[in-house]
Amino acid sequence: MSSLAPRQRIALVVQYLGTAFHGWQRQPRQRTVQAELEQALAKVLGQPVTVHAAGRTDSGVHAAAQVVHFDAVSPIPAHRWGDVLNNHLPGDILVRGSAAVPATWHARFSALWRRYRYTLYTDPVPNLFVGPLAWHYYVPLETELMYSALQPLVGRRHLSAFRRAGSARPHSWVEVQEVVCQRRGCFVDIEVQASGFLYGMMRLLVGLLVQVGRGLRTPEEFTTLWAQECRSEVKYAAPAHGLCLLRVGYPEPLFPLSVWFDALPRLSLSQSDTLISLS
Repeated sequence: MSSLAPRQRIALVVQYLGTAFHGWQRQPRQRTVQAELEQALAKVLGQPVTVHAAGRTDSGVHAAAQVVHFDAVSPIPAHRWGDVLNNHLPGDILVRGSAAVPATWHARFSALWRRYRYTLYTDPVPNLFVGPLAWHYYVPLETELMYSALQPLVGRRHLSAFRRAGSARPHSWVEVQEVVCQRRGCFVDIEVQASGFLYGMMRLLVGLLVQVGRGLRTPEEFTTLWAQECRSEVKYAAPAHGLCLLRVGYPEPLFPLSVWFDALPRLSLSQSDTLISLS
Protein backbone atom coordinates (compact mmCIF):
# COMPACT_ATOMS: atom_id res chain seq x y z
CA MET A 1 0.00 0.00 0.00
CA SER A 2 1.15 3.55 -0.75
CA SER A 3 2.84 5.42 2.06
CA LEU A 4 0.66 8.40 1.05
CA ALA A 5 -2.51 6.52 1.95
CA PRO A 6 -4.21 7.71 5.15
CA ARG A 7 -3.95 5.76 8.39
CA GLN A 8 -7.45 4.84 9.52
CA ARG A 9 -9.12 3.00 12.36
CA ILE A 10 -11.97 0.98 10.90
CA ALA A 11 -14.90 -0.55 12.79
CA LEU A 12 -16.75 -3.55 11.36
CA VAL A 13 -20.06 -5.24 12.17
CA VAL A 14 -19.37 -8.95 11.77
CA GLN A 15 -21.67 -11.97 11.72
CA TYR A 16 -20.50 -15.54 12.12
CA LEU A 17 -21.90 -19.01 12.62
CA GLY A 18 -19.82 -20.30 15.49
CA THR A 19 -20.37 -24.01 14.79
CA ALA A 20 -17.01 -24.68 13.13
CA PHE A 21 -14.99 -22.17 15.14
CA HIS A 22 -12.99 -22.67 18.32
CA GLY A 23 -14.28 -19.33 19.58
CA TRP A 24 -13.35 -15.77 18.67
CA GLN A 25 -9.80 -15.52 20.04
CA ARG A 26 -6.82 -16.57 17.95
CA GLN A 27 -5.33 -19.88 19.16
CA PRO A 28 -2.55 -22.10 17.83
CA ARG A 29 -3.71 -24.89 15.51
CA GLN A 30 -7.38 -23.94 15.98
CA ARG A 31 -9.83 -22.34 13.57
CA THR A 32 -11.01 -19.07 15.12
CA VAL A 33 -12.94 -16.05 13.92
CA GLN A 34 -10.17 -13.61 14.79
CA ALA A 35 -7.63 -15.62 12.80
CA GLU A 36 -9.88 -15.78 9.72
CA LEU A 37 -10.48 -12.03 9.79
CA GLU A 38 -6.80 -11.28 10.26
CA GLN A 39 -5.86 -13.59 7.40
CA ALA A 40 -8.33 -11.83 5.10
CA LEU A 41 -6.98 -8.42 6.11
CA ALA A 42 -3.39 -9.57 5.57
CA LYS A 43 -4.28 -10.60 2.01
CA VAL A 44 -5.76 -7.18 1.31
CA LEU A 45 -3.11 -5.08 3.05
CA GLY A 46 -0.05 -7.24 2.44
CA GLN A 47 1.00 -7.21 6.08
CA PRO A 48 -0.12 -8.60 9.45
CA VAL A 49 -3.08 -6.85 11.11
CA THR A 50 -4.51 -7.30 14.62
CA VAL A 51 -8.28 -7.22 15.02
CA HIS A 52 -9.91 -6.29 18.36
CA ALA A 53 -13.45 -7.38 19.24
CA ALA A 54 -16.14 -6.10 21.59
CA GLY A 55 -16.45 -9.56 23.15
CA ARG A 56 -14.70 -12.92 22.99
CA THR A 57 -17.30 -15.51 22.16
CA ASP A 58 -16.64 -19.11 23.20
CA SER A 59 -16.27 -22.16 20.99
CA GLY A 60 -19.50 -22.83 19.06
CA VAL A 61 -21.17 -19.52 19.99
CA HIS A 62 -22.59 -17.38 17.18
CA ALA A 63 -22.63 -13.62 16.62
CA ALA A 64 -25.28 -11.59 14.81
CA ALA A 65 -23.54 -8.22 15.17
CA GLN A 66 -20.11 -8.52 16.73
CA VAL A 67 -18.16 -5.26 16.51
CA VAL A 68 -14.42 -5.23 15.81
CA HIS A 69 -11.79 -2.69 14.84
CA PHE A 70 -8.40 -2.61 13.18
CA ASP A 71 -5.87 -0.01 12.03
CA ALA A 72 -4.79 0.22 8.41
CA VAL A 73 -2.83 2.44 6.07
CA SER A 74 -4.91 2.06 2.94
CA PRO A 75 -6.66 4.05 0.22
CA ILE A 76 -9.76 1.86 0.59
CA PRO A 77 -12.68 4.09 1.71
CA ALA A 78 -14.00 3.24 5.17
CA HIS A 79 -17.45 2.28 3.89
CA ARG A 80 -16.00 -0.20 1.35
CA TRP A 81 -14.25 -2.57 3.74
CA GLY A 82 -17.23 -4.90 4.02
CA ASP A 83 -17.35 -5.54 0.29
CA VAL A 84 -13.59 -5.97 0.10
CA LEU A 85 -13.28 -8.41 3.00
CA ASN A 86 -16.30 -10.54 2.12
CA ASN A 87 -14.46 -11.56 -1.05
CA HIS A 88 -11.73 -13.11 1.12
CA LEU A 89 -13.76 -14.57 4.00
CA PRO A 90 -15.20 -18.09 4.33
CA GLY A 91 -18.94 -18.64 4.05
CA ASP A 92 -19.52 -18.72 7.82
CA ILE A 93 -18.24 -15.15 8.38
CA LEU A 94 -19.83 -12.01 6.92
CA VAL A 95 -19.06 -8.30 7.32
CA ARG A 96 -22.36 -6.38 7.34
CA GLY A 97 -20.96 -2.87 7.59
CA SER A 98 -17.85 -0.75 8.10
CA ALA A 99 -17.11 2.78 9.25
CA ALA A 100 -14.20 5.04 10.17
CA VAL A 101 -13.81 5.74 13.90
CA PRO A 102 -11.45 7.99 15.89
CA ALA A 103 -8.00 6.67 16.74
CA THR A 104 -8.99 6.61 20.43
CA TRP A 105 -12.10 4.49 19.83
CA HIS A 106 -11.92 0.81 20.85
CA ALA A 107 -14.39 -1.96 20.00
CA ARG A 108 -14.14 -3.39 23.51
CA PHE A 109 -13.37 -0.47 25.82
CA SER A 110 -15.70 2.03 24.15
CA ALA A 111 -18.71 -0.31 24.40
CA LEU A 112 -21.44 0.47 26.93
CA TRP A 113 -23.14 -2.90 26.78
CA ARG A 114 -23.39 -6.30 25.10
CA ARG A 115 -26.57 -8.27 24.56
CA TYR A 116 -26.85 -12.05 24.19
CA ARG A 117 -29.80 -14.21 23.21
CA TYR A 118 -30.17 -17.90 24.06
CA THR A 119 -32.78 -19.84 22.08
CA LEU A 120 -34.45 -23.07 23.20
CA TYR A 121 -36.61 -25.24 20.96
CA THR A 122 -39.18 -27.07 23.12
CA ASP A 123 -41.21 -29.09 20.62
CA PRO A 124 -40.98 -32.86 21.24
CA VAL A 125 -40.23 -33.41 17.53
CA PRO A 126 -36.67 -32.49 16.50
CA ASN A 127 -36.12 -30.16 13.56
CA LEU A 128 -32.94 -30.32 11.49
CA PHE A 129 -33.19 -26.71 10.33
CA VAL A 130 -33.38 -25.12 13.78
CA GLY A 131 -30.91 -27.47 15.43
CA PRO A 132 -27.74 -25.44 14.67
CA LEU A 133 -29.17 -22.30 16.33
CA ALA A 134 -31.27 -23.60 19.23
CA TRP A 135 -31.00 -26.08 22.10
CA HIS A 136 -33.60 -28.80 21.58
CA TYR A 137 -34.98 -28.93 25.11
CA TYR A 138 -38.21 -30.86 24.79
CA VAL A 139 -39.20 -30.85 28.47
CA PRO A 140 -42.04 -28.33 29.13
CA LEU A 141 -40.80 -25.03 30.57
CA GLU A 142 -42.72 -22.46 32.62
CA THR A 143 -41.48 -19.16 31.23
CA GLU A 144 -43.28 -17.15 33.93
CA LEU A 145 -41.14 -18.87 36.57
CA MET A 146 -38.02 -18.32 34.49
CA TYR A 147 -38.77 -14.62 34.18
CA SER A 148 -39.34 -14.37 37.93
CA ALA A 149 -35.91 -15.90 38.46
CA LEU A 150 -34.29 -13.44 36.05
CA GLN A 151 -35.74 -10.25 37.53
CA PRO A 152 -33.40 -9.93 40.55
CA LEU A 153 -30.37 -10.05 38.23
CA VAL A 154 -30.98 -6.47 37.07
CA GLY A 155 -28.49 -4.12 38.71
CA ARG A 156 -24.84 -4.34 39.71
CA ARG A 157 -24.37 -7.97 40.72
CA HIS A 158 -21.48 -10.20 41.77
CA LEU A 159 -22.00 -13.25 39.55
CA SER A 160 -19.08 -15.55 40.28
CA ALA A 161 -21.59 -18.44 40.41
CA PHE A 162 -21.94 -18.00 36.62
CA ARG A 163 -18.23 -17.80 35.85
CA ARG A 164 -16.21 -20.65 34.42
CA ALA A 165 -12.63 -21.22 35.52
CA GLY A 166 -9.85 -19.92 33.31
CA SER A 167 -10.76 -16.23 33.07
CA ALA A 168 -8.17 -13.55 33.74
CA ARG A 169 -10.84 -11.00 34.69
CA PRO A 170 -9.93 -9.54 38.10
CA HIS A 171 -13.50 -9.55 39.47
CA SER A 172 -17.01 -10.92 38.86
CA TRP A 173 -19.06 -7.72 39.09
CA VAL A 174 -21.51 -7.23 36.22
CA GLU A 175 -23.99 -4.41 35.58
CA VAL A 176 -27.06 -6.22 34.23
CA GLN A 177 -29.23 -3.70 32.39
CA GLU A 178 -32.12 -5.72 31.02
CA VAL A 179 -33.50 -9.27 30.97
CA VAL A 180 -36.09 -10.75 28.64
CA CYS A 181 -37.92 -14.08 28.59
CA GLN A 182 -40.04 -14.66 25.50
CA ARG A 183 -42.06 -17.68 24.41
CA ARG A 184 -42.95 -17.88 20.75
CA GLY A 185 -44.84 -21.09 20.22
CA CYS A 186 -42.30 -23.88 20.66
CA PHE A 187 -39.36 -21.46 21.06
CA VAL A 188 -38.16 -19.74 24.21
CA ASP A 189 -35.72 -16.82 23.93
CA ILE A 190 -33.68 -15.61 26.91
CA GLU A 191 -31.92 -12.29 26.47
CA VAL A 192 -29.54 -10.54 28.85
CA GLN A 193 -28.00 -7.12 28.29
CA ALA A 194 -25.09 -6.14 30.49
CA SER A 195 -22.01 -3.96 30.63
CA GLY A 196 -19.94 -7.09 30.15
CA PHE A 197 -20.15 -10.85 30.54
CA LEU A 198 -18.09 -13.29 32.55
CA TYR A 199 -16.43 -16.29 30.93
CA GLY A 200 -19.21 -18.82 30.30
CA MET A 201 -21.79 -16.67 32.10
CA MET A 202 -24.76 -17.00 29.75
CA ARG A 203 -24.46 -20.75 29.27
CA LEU A 204 -24.19 -21.40 33.01
CA LEU A 205 -27.08 -19.04 33.69
CA VAL A 206 -29.33 -20.78 31.16
CA GLY A 207 -28.28 -24.21 32.42
CA LEU A 208 -29.55 -23.27 35.88
CA LEU A 209 -32.56 -21.33 34.59
CA VAL A 210 -34.09 -24.32 32.79
CA GLN A 211 -34.20 -26.11 36.13
CA VAL A 212 -36.49 -23.31 37.30
CA GLY A 213 -38.60 -23.68 34.17
CA ARG A 214 -38.98 -27.40 34.88
CA GLY A 215 -39.97 -26.80 38.50
CA LEU A 216 -36.80 -28.42 39.87
CA ARG A 217 -35.76 -25.18 41.57
CA THR A 218 -37.76 -22.15 42.64
CA PRO A 219 -36.96 -18.62 41.43
CA GLU A 220 -35.91 -17.85 45.00
CA GLU A 221 -33.42 -20.73 44.99
CA PHE A 222 -32.01 -19.48 41.68
CA THR A 223 -31.39 -16.06 43.26
CA THR A 224 -29.91 -17.51 46.44
CA LEU A 225 -27.38 -19.59 44.48
CA TRP A 226 -25.85 -16.64 42.65
CA ALA A 227 -26.26 -14.17 45.56
CA GLN A 228 -24.36 -16.52 47.88
CA GLU A 229 -21.80 -17.32 45.14
CA CYS A 230 -22.54 -21.06 45.18
CA ARG A 231 -20.52 -21.90 42.08
CA SER A 232 -20.38 -25.61 42.98
CA GLU A 233 -24.19 -25.81 42.73
CA VAL A 234 -24.23 -24.47 39.15
CA LYS A 235 -23.24 -27.72 37.49
CA TYR A 236 -24.59 -27.59 33.95
CA ALA A 237 -23.82 -25.25 31.06
CA ALA A 238 -26.30 -24.97 28.22
CA PRO A 239 -24.89 -26.05 24.83
CA ALA A 240 -22.98 -23.38 22.92
CA HIS A 241 -25.00 -23.57 19.71
CA GLY A 242 -28.09 -21.95 21.26
CA LEU A 243 -26.19 -18.78 22.19
CA CYS A 244 -25.66 -15.70 20.04
CA LEU A 245 -24.01 -12.33 20.66
CA LEU A 246 -26.95 -10.25 19.52
CA ARG A 247 -25.50 -6.72 19.43
CA VAL A 248 -23.18 -4.21 21.09
CA GLY A 249 -24.02 -0.65 22.18
CA TYR A 250 -21.82 2.46 22.02
CA PRO A 251 -22.29 6.10 23.12
CA GLU A 252 -22.64 7.22 19.51
CA PRO A 253 -24.23 5.03 16.79
CA LEU A 254 -21.71 3.93 14.17
CA PHE A 255 -23.99 2.12 11.74
CA PRO A 256 -27.59 2.22 10.53
CA LEU A 257 -30.00 0.26 12.75
CA SER A 258 -30.64 -2.17 9.89
CA VAL A 259 -26.98 -3.23 10.02
CA TRP A 260 -26.56 -4.01 13.73
CA PHE A 261 -29.70 -3.75 15.84
CA ASP A 262 -31.82 -6.75 14.83
CA ALA A 263 -29.53 -8.83 12.68
CA LEU A 264 -30.57 -12.24 14.04
CA PRO A 265 -33.84 -13.54 12.53
CA ARG A 266 -36.12 -15.07 15.14
CA LEU A 267 -36.76 -18.76 14.75
CA SER A 268 -40.52 -19.33 14.70
CA LEU A 269 -42.93 -22.14 13.85
CA SER A 270 -45.96 -20.47 15.44
CA GLN A 271 -47.79 -17.15 15.41
CA SER A 272 -48.49 -17.32 19.15
CA ASP A 273 -45.93 -15.08 20.87
CA THR A 274 -45.80 -13.68 24.38
CA LEU A 275 -43.20 -11.25 25.68
CA ILE A 276 -42.09 -10.60 29.23
CA SER A 277 -39.30 -8.10 29.87
CA LEU A 278 -37.68 -5.99 32.55
CA SER A 279 -35.73 -2.82 31.74
